[in-house]
Amino acid sequence: MKKMGLWMVTAMAAILLLAGCSSSNGKAGSSKLVIGIDDKFAPMGFRDDNNEIVGFDIDYARAAAEKMGKEVTFQPIDWSAKESELNSGRIDMIWNGYTITDERKEKVLFTKPYLENSQVVVVLTSSPLSKLEDLAGKEIGLQSLSSAADALDANPIKDKVAGISEYPDNVLALTDLKTSRLAGVVIDEVVARYYMSKEPGTFKLLDESLAPEQYGVGIKKGNEALLDELQKALDTMNSDGTAAEISTKWFGENKVLN
Repeated sequence: MKKMGLWMVTAMAAILLLAGCSSSNGKAGSSKLVIGIDDKFAPMGFRDDNNEIVGFDIDYARAAAEKMGKEVTFQPIDWSAKESELNSGRIDMIWNGYTITDERKEKVLFTKPYLENSQVVVVLTSSPLSKLEDLAGKEIGLQSLSSAADALDANPIKDKVAGISEYPDNVLALTDLKTSRLAGVVIDEVVARYYMSKEPGTFKLLDESLAPEQYGVGIKKGNEALLDELQKALDTMNSDGTAAEISTKWFGENKVLN
């Protein structure tokens, strides 16, 4: 019994040590940051042909971490559980095309918006559909628990479509679109245009967009010190040209908001 008691004490001590290391990463002054991403969200954060995580947000976050004097690790997460991952302390930031909404502001702290976006509908180039009203009676898809779902909820067309299929990521939704299982996919415009450039002649956008939006970085409520530290780094990147350089690399122009 005494040996068992010593083993249990040792095990509990190890667990507490690991928990302490995980939760301390995001504190201001710490040397490490763990950033939660959706690794299938091109061109913001995704895996290239060598399975390396790349993208605009990846470069942007690395540059900010360098300004902050921190090491950064990118942690792929279930995007539908992103706020839970943040609040549990498993990640320090949500940074991967994370749209600022009033609902999310109740759950996390946000930096100032750094990029503008909108929710659009992608259809096949061969599709006769051209406007939102044409989706009436059609099956459409979107990423589960994304801002695409919020945008669709706010539009009257939601009540007119035949059905809405939800996917864990946009890649799967676009795959079903290409096989005509779906008539359209509600998706971020920056993502849509990326895939349109990768597969010329395959996709087109409907004339109308669903909703304008802005991207920000999410940080756990109560961690204002880390938020301030990050925002200072982002402001510096705007003023010294770092942000413009990264944007031009990925978008061909400076799209970062000042």
